[in-house]
Amino acid sequence: MKIIKLYQNQIIFRETKTHYVVGVNGKPRKILPEIDPVYDSDSSTENPINSVGNIPMEWYDDYPHIGYDIDGKKIMKPAKGDELDKFLENMEDPDSWMSAKDNLLQQNVKLTDEELEIIRRIQMGSFPEKDFDPYEPTIEWFTGKPEVMPLNATPEPKRRFIPSKWEAKRIMKIVRAIRQGRIVLGKSQVQKPRFYNLWSEDDKSREEHPMHIPAPKMKLPDHDESYNPPAEYLLTDKEKEEWEEMDPDDREKNYIPQKYSCLRNVPAYNRFIQERFNRCLDLYLAPRIRKNKLNIDPESLIPKLPNPKDLQPFPTSLTLSYDGHTDRVRCISIDPTGLWLISGSDDKTIRLWEIITGRCVKTWEIEDIVYSVAWCPIREVCAFIFSCSNKVGVILPTDICDDEVALSTSQYVTNGFNSKRNDEKVKLVEWMKPSDEQNKNGILLFIQHTHDKTIKQVTWHRKGDYFSSIAPDAGNQGILIHQLTKHQTQQPFRKTRGIIQCVRFHPIKPLFFVATQRYVRVYNLMKQELTKTLQPGVKWISSLDVHPMGDNVIVGSYDKKLCWFDLDLSQRPYRTLYYHSKAIRNVVYHKRLPLFASCSDDGSIQIFHGMVYNDLLQNPLIVPVKILKAGHQIVDSLGVLNCEFHPIQPWIISSGADHTIKLWT
Repeated sequence: MKIIKLYQNQIIFRETKTHYVVGVNGKPRKILPEIDPVYDSDSSTENPINSVGNIPMEWYDDYPHIGYDIDGKKIMKPAKGDELDKFLENMEDPDSWMSAKDNLLQQNVKLTDEELEIIRRIQMGSFPEKDFDPYEPTIEWFTGKPEVMPLNATPEPKRRFIPSKWEAKRIMKIVRAIRQGRIVLGKSQVQKPRFYNLWSEDDKSREEHPMHIPAPKMKLPDHDESYNPPAEYLLTDKEKEEWEEMDPDDREKNYIPQKYSCLRNVPAYNRFIQERFNRCLDLYLAPRIRKNKLNIDPESLIPKLPNPKDLQPFPTSLTLSYDGHTDRVRCISIDPTGLWLISGSDDKTIRLWEIITGRCVKTWEIEDIVYSVAWCPIREVCAFIFSCSNKVGVILPTDICDDEVALSTSQYVTNGFNSKRNDEKVKLVEWMKPSDEQNKNGILLFIQHTHDKTIKQVTWHRKGDYFSSIAPDAGNQGILIHQLTKHQTQQPFRKTRGIIQCVRFHPIKPLFFVATQRYVRVYNLMKQELTKTLQPGVKWISSLDVHPMGDNVIVGSYDKKLCWFDLDLSQRPYRTLYYHSKAIRNVVYHKRLPLFASCSDDGSIQIFHGMVYNDLLQNPLIVPVKILKAGHQIVDSLGVLNCEFHPIQPWIISSGADHTIKLWT
């Protein structure tokens, strides 16, 4: 053998390629090859190349190496290719499907045949070990059968039946100690001191009394109590004079902030003794109380409302738009059959619409702005009333009714001209016949009021014979009730309290609801007395509506509040809803379904589910179910001006300042 290389104490021979190192004794020592253990060998002999241990390899993401080998040298990260390299490697290497990524080495390692066999058996649902027998017989290492014969049948010894001599020796030893005086029986206890030492227990901790309440801590000083506060905390000369003139009990603070250049210039605190004295008074004179915190789940305080999907039907989407008006559409009304719609606008016209098709059937041109329209609630009478300026008119739409209904309606309205009228001391209105041209258009009569104020609202009684007109600026004549069949007018109130906003007739009882700016008064027309006064707590009432059953009332206001009143419960609101961001223009109930709605200048319509139960002990259920938006545009800060439910279907029709009328279904 010939030595061909000597490097770092290593000797390499050409023939055998065997490595040797110089040992301690100076002689060559052969370097043995690494142990290649088989799979069944002990795992303790498996020394991995990367010796970092069982740690997350993400710790080495920011380093160029992935760990250290057994010699402490860094193991650099292997080169990683892109997706194209991986694809080419998989296509060129036929054994790529037999490899798996080793997180410890950060590279793919080819699996052995034994590992592939284990994977195959796991996929087949078999046991990983090939030689494992799950049905091998059970070996009972410990029997569960009781043995009758004892393991040891040795008879009992005699010593177990006679006194122990060792115990006798111990007893005799104790007896001798007592006789010799080494053990004293009945030793006297240490006598306690006669007088109690008051200061002996000072260092011992005492348990607090169960009713002990610690004293409240003193208030921490503010920024202005600093010896060098910022300039904004210092008082001006005027503020100092005002502080000195104030009574000491009325002062917010009992000191004036002062500023010193350094801490050594700060004098002694002149109120120290007074504050200590007041603190002592508070400690022993002021009673203390322990307030227990209530451990209440906040979610339990929120009422559990049903899912709106379970409360259908209600209007959810925009279906139809009625275009034709050229100015704001202030009022709308639907006939009792639910087929026709009338609308009044600032363009001084009244239009008749077919609800299903959106077709404008007829248009009436009026002298002034139309503020209110209302269809007669009786199906046999095909007529509606409107208000403009200081007049109230009655119109018969002959285009939608047959000759028989038109004749009966005309007689129903005009028979009052033939009846005798009582001479009134103060003439309130004048019942006038229309001109021939107006009569051809279907106008049956006019009611001319003696005052020159604008009539803002007209509303029907449920029987269709009486209706009321409102002129908020007319003073005592602001509310008038007219009888259509006899052409008579009554002034129910000699004096009105406040500015009248709107009125409603009770659907069942002879009650009359009058809404002023801040209150809603309920009058009994038969007894001619005030029944109750509802107090919504709002700044300006805008609208009012009565539930078809008559026991509940909703009130809308210009300060964005919607109040629900239960007349049998209280004069205060049962619920106050804050859902609109601008003034509420109108509120309305559905005549058949448990629905009510409100429209606002924010351009939205709020739909609510309002279930009223026959059980008087159960409160009404109010659930917001839908917000109808993107229907009306806001023009001059005005949005949706009016809305009304369809008398039969779960539909709602709205009118807005954008000259349009919308149908929501």
